[in-house]
Amino acid sequence: MTRLIVAAGGGGDAVAAAMLHTALYGDSDQAVILTYAWDRLLIDPVPGPRGADDFTGLEPLTPAVWKVSAEARPIPPAGSTLPRLAAELPHTIALIDPRHGAEGITRQLEDLVTRLRPTSIDLLDVGGDVLARGDEPTLKSPLADSLTLAACCQVNAPVRLLVAGPGLDGELSYEDLRGILGPLVHTFTAADTEPISKVLEWHPSEATGMLAAAARGVRGTCEVRDAGLPIPLTDESPTLHEVDLDEAVSRNELARALMSTTTLDEAEALSREVCGFSEIDYERNKALWLKEQRPVKLDAELVLPQLAQFEAEARSRGVTHTTFRHLTEVLNLNGSQRDDLRRLLINNRPEQFTAPLWRIPAGTE
Repeated sequence: MTRLIVAAGGGGDAVAAAMLHTALYGDSDQAVILTYAWDRLLIDPVPGPRGADDFTGLEPLTPAVWKVSAEARPIPPAGSTLPRLAAELPHTIALIDPRHGAEGITRQLEDLVTRLRPTSIDLLDVGGDVLARGDEPTLKSPLADSLTLAACCQVNAPVRLLVAGPGLDGELSYEDLRGILGPLVHTFTAADTEPISKVLEWHPSEATGMLAAAARGVRGTCEVRDAGLPIPLTDESPTLHEVDLDEAVSRNELARALMSTTTLDEAEALSREVCGFSEIDYERNKALWLKEQRPVKLDAELVLPQLAQFEAEARSRGVTHTTFRHLTEVLNLNGSQRDDLRRLLINNRPEQFTAPLWRIPAGTE
C-alpha cells in the first residue's frame, strides 16, 4: 500500500506530512511525499524553488518525477533540506518541479497516480493559506500553495484537501478560516510528533514547529518571522480539518488563474496580477539586502545580553514563545548560524527550551 501526500507549500508541509501519516495511517505502509525544494533564504541563498537540474544524485521515480534520496545534493550555491529529510524520514521524498507551471505539476501527479496507484491522495497545507482569496493584506506566500491546488484539482483521481494548524502560518487567522474549514479529522497529540522530533531539532519551518509544539500542549503567543508576527497557540492549533477541494478552488482566485500555466515565470506574473506581488520578488530583494550585511560573530557574551533585551521587549508585548528562526533574525545573525545559536542557548538556559520553541521567561524568573 502506498499513500501519496502532496505538501502544498513545501518545506515544513513535507515534515508535517510525516506526522500526518503517523496520525492517520500508522506505520503499516509508507508514503510518497511530493514536495517543493523551496527552503527560503535561511537554508537556500538562491531565491525561488529549486528544480531537478539544481540537484545531483536524484533518482527517477517515474518519467516525470524524481526521487530525492539521502545521497542527493543541491548544486552550490543552492541549498535544500530535502536530502536530509530523505535520510531521516521513512518515506519517499519526491520533487515538485514548478518550472513548467501548474500543467507540469499536474503531469507529475498523473504520472505518480498511474505508476503508484496510491491508496489515498492527500493535499496537506499547514496554516491554511491555500484557502486565501488572494487579496488578504496578511498574505505573504500564496504561489506554491496555489500551484499545487491548481494541479490537484485537475488530476483524474480523488484528492482530499487537509489543513493542519489553522492560522499557524500567520497569513490567515483561525477566525478568517473558521467558516470554510470542514469536519475535524484529527487533533494531533504529542505521540504524533515522535516520528519528526529529530527533524524538528534542525528544520527551520516555523508553522510546523508551532504545530508540533501545540500538539505537545504548548499554549500562548509565539512571535515568528523577520517582522515578529504574533501567532496565538490555542486548542485549535493542533487540529486537522478536511476542506472541500472545489470550494477551495472557487475561493482561491490565484489557483484558478494558474491552471493552464506552463512556466514558473508565467505563474509568477499572474501572482503579481492577482495578488499584487510575487513572493519570489520578495526573496530576490531580501537576498540582495542579506549580501550587504556584515556577518555578526556568535559570541555568548554578546548574544545573551541582546537576547535578554529582546525577551524583555517581547514579554511586554505578551509574547510567551518564539522560534529559533526569529531569534536568528532578531540577533542579526545569518541563517547558517541558526543551529549554533540554538545549541548555545539550550546549553546556557535549557529550562527555556520548549521543543522546538524557545520560551520567553516571565518577569519574575
